[in-house]
Amino acid sequence: MGDSKSSTDYEFLTVWRVAGTPREVVDVLGDAGTLPRWWPSVYLDVEPRDAGNPDGTGKAFFLHTKGWLPYTLKWQLTLTEPVTEQGFALSARGDLNGTGRWTFEQDGPETVVTYDWRVSAAKPLLRRLGWLLKPAFAANHRWAMARGQEALALELRRRRPGADPAKVPEPAGPTFARLSRWQQKATHT
Repeated sequence: MGDSKSSTDYEFLTVWRVAGTPREVVDVLGDAGTLPRWWPSVYLDVEPRDAGNPDGTGKAFFLHTKGWLPYTLKWQLTLTEPVTEQGFALSARGDLNGTGRWTFEQDGPETVVTYDWRVSAAKPLLRRLGWLLKPAFAANHRWAMARGQEALALELRRRRPGADPAKVPEPAGPTFARLSRWQQKATHT
């Protein structure tokens, strides 16, 4: 009971290793507008909201996301630091509120990608059931990030000079796809 965090607070540290340079990784991860194309299992829709400043800070996107569990989240991603080959930071506001920091470090032919995600849930379902389902929500995040690593590796292969994009498998799509499409339609009407 000495824990000052509420049951809806989450801190995740994810580490990926992918074949490619930090420049190649940042060209993919630093462009939020392309997320639904290459990471469709998590990013259902992305809408640009603010062009931001010349250095990229303040650039904002409205996101409709999901994981393995049959619920979706709507939130705004805003860049809080310029996107560089070393990484970048963002804030989240909406169904999730908090901060994220991507860092990239070359290790031989691979890049070590680290994501530090510190959020609290604002969506009523997650707030009400967080105390009970926190382990399931954490597993859902791990599932989403594992799909991200797979999807990023595929996208890097697809973009490699001389690669035949038709020979690179498509990334996994969303789970509960019918429910996801229904929820998307319900929000656009």
